Amino acid sequence: MNYRYNIGCSLSNLKGIRDFVRKTLAENNVSELLISSIVLALDEMCSNVMIHAHHCNPDDFLELRIEHSHPDTFVFEIIDDGSTFDINQFSEPELKNLIHDKRKGGIGIRLVKSIMDKVEYTKEGGRNICRLTKTV
Repeated sequence: MNYRYNIGCSLSNLKGIRDFVRKTLAENNVSELLISSIVLALDEMCSNVMIHAHHCNPDDFLELRIEHSHPDTFVFEIIDDGSTFDINQFSEPELKNLIHDKRKGGIGIRLVKSIMDKVEYTKEGGRNICRLTKTV
């Protein structure tokens, strides 16, 4: 099954994304613990897209697709046409440096990569696609 959700790039719309993901996963009998983890990862990635690629412009849109074509695997795609950011080219800061420098930010991508099984970035037809895969 495939699911789609389109939303303006305003942080106030993140609740709609969380609710959509939670409902979709619950309907597919995913455990509450896994649902919470996946929702956290997708919330982080969608907020990054909204903030960094679209500067929270509600007139810009992103699309979240959920593909569930294999019984235990979900593929989530965040699609937008904002500024390009390849998550796999991001140099993750060392945790000790984040703590020492009292730096805000920088830990979200590490969190996403620890929750999801696979994180990929592609650009197709001028659109950014961040593809996150999770086996449940």
